[in-house]
Amino acid sequence: MSELHTIVHGVLVFLVFAPFLHWLMKRWQLSKIYDVIPGPKAYPLIGTMYTFFGKKHHEIFYVIDKRTRTYPDIHRVWTALVPEVRISKAEYVEQVISSSKHIEKSTMYRFLHDWLGEGLLTSKGERWFQHRKLITPTFHFNILDGFCDVFAENSAEMVELLKPHADTGKPVNVYPFIAKLTLDIICETAMGVKVNAQSEGEDNVYVKAVYELSRLFLERLVRPWLHVNFIWNRSRFAKRYTHALNTVHNYTREVIRDRKTALETKQSTGDDGETFGRKKRLAFLDLLLEGNQASKLLTDEDVREEVDTFMFEGHDTTTAGISWVLFLLALHPEIQDRVYEEIESIFPDGSDRPATMQDLNEMKLLERCIKESLRLYPSVSFFGRTLSDDVQLAGFHVPAKTIIGIHAYHVHRDERFYPDAERFDPDRFLPENTENRHPYAYIPFSAGPRNCIGQKFALLEEKSIVSGVLRRFRLRSARTREEQTIMHELITRPKDGILLYLESRK
Repeated sequence: MSELHTIVHGVLVFLVFAPFLHWLMKRWQLSKIYDVIPGPKAYPLIGTMYTFFGKKHHEIFYVIDKRTRTYPDIHRVWTALVPEVRISKAEYVEQVISSSKHIEKSTMYRFLHDWLGEGLLTSKGERWFQHRKLITPTFHFNILDGFCDVFAENSAEMVELLKPHADTGKPVNVYPFIAKLTLDIICETAMGVKVNAQSEGEDNVYVKAVYELSRLFLERLVRPWLHVNFIWNRSRFAKRYTHALNTVHNYTREVIRDRKTALETKQSTGDDGETFGRKKRLAFLDLLLEGNQASKLLTDEDVREEVDTFMFEGHDTTTAGISWVLFLLALHPEIQDRVYEEIESIFPDGSDRPATMQDLNEMKLLERCIKESLRLYPSVSFFGRTLSDDVQLAGFHVPAKTIIGIHAYHVHRDERFYPDAERFDPDRFLPENTENRHPYAYIPFSAGPRNCIGQKFALLEEKSIVSGVLRRFRLRSARTREEQTIMHELITRPKDGILLYLESRK
C-alpha cells in the first residue's frame, strides 16, 4: 500500500509541477532568443517592470526615456513574462511598419476592444483592409473642405471663452479649453451632432461618459495587475466603466439610427438637404452610411465601432497637438511674430472672417511649426505592432508574434536627421530640408499602410484653431520646457496642462 501511495503521490506532484516545468523550459528558450538583445536586467515573474516600482504616474515617461537613451536604436524588455523589442531607429521602423504583413497592433490595444470593437484602430487582417478601403474616401479633399466651417465656428467660441483671462497678468491653463473645443469639433464632424462641450461641459451625459472612459482606460493602462481581465472585472473601476461604455454606445447607436432614417428620407423624397439655399453639412457618419449602401460591408455595429474609433482617435490626439504647438510658440516670440505676420497677410486690416480651406493652405510657416511641434511632442510617443513573421533587426533574430514597441519620440531625435534635435526649428520642414530625409524619421501619424487615415483632417483642424488663437492673442508661457513635465498616457500629455499668459492683440 505504501508503495502505491508513493506512486500516487509522485504522479500528483508531477501533475502539479509539470505545467510549471513546461513554462520554465519555454521561458528559458525565449531568454536564449531575446536576452542577446541589449536591455535592462530581467528577473523571474516581474521581468524588467521593477524599473517602474515606486515611481509616480508622471515619472513613467522619464523612466522609458532614460532606458531608451541608455539602449539606443534597439533594446528588449520583459513586461512580466512577455518579451518585447523596442526600436527607435528609422531604418528598423521601416522594416516593421512599411510592410503590409505586420499590421496587427500590440496587445495593449485590447483594453480598447470593449469601447471600439474592431474599428480601424484595433482590427487586423482582411477586415482591416476592407474597412480601410471603404472609409478612405470619407477623408477626400472636398469633404475636409466642408469641415473648415466647423473648425472656425467652434474655435471662435473658445476664443470668446478665453477673453476674460487675457490681460490679467495671470496665466491660464488652456488645455481644458482646447479639450472641450476638440470634443465639440469631433462630435460634429464625426456624427453630425452638437454636444456643446464648451458651453455645457460635463453636464452633457455623452461628454461626461467619454471623459470617464478615457480616464478609466488610463487607470488600467498604468496598473499592470489590472491588465488581467479577471482582476479588472472585479476592480472598483469596473462598474463605472460598464456604465460609461453603455452610455457612449447607446448614444452612438441612436445617432446612427437617426442618420440612417434621414438618409432614407432624403433618397425617397429627392431632398438634397438644402436649408434656405445652404447645403446641409455631411458628417463622417453620413458619408460612411452612403458608401456602405453599395457594398453592404458594414453592419450597424460595424458603423458604430468606426464612429467611436474616429471619436477616440480624433479628440485627445489633437488636444495634445494643439496644446504643445501653442506652448512652443509662446516660448519663441520671434517665431510667433513671423506666424502672426503670415496670418495677417491672409486676413489684412484686422479681418475677422472665418478661415477657409484656401486660407489654411496658405499658412505654410504655421504648418511647419505644427510639424516641428509634432516632432518634439508626437501625440502618440510610443506605439506597438505584433510581428506576423520572423525578422532580423540590427542583426538580431526576432521571432514572429513578438510585440515591437516603436518609440516615435526618440526616432524624432536622431541627430543624423535633426541636428541639435531638442531645438524648436520649423525650418527643418522646408522642402529643401525634407526631400532627402529618411521617410521613416518622422512618424507622428505612424507610416506605411497603417498610417493615420485622419492626418490631413488633424493638420487642418490644428491650423484653424492655432491661427484663430493667434489672431486674437499674443502668447507667453509661464513655464520653460524643462519645467513642463510630460505625462505618458498613450497620448503625450502636458502634466498640469499648459499655462499661458494671454495679451489681446486688438
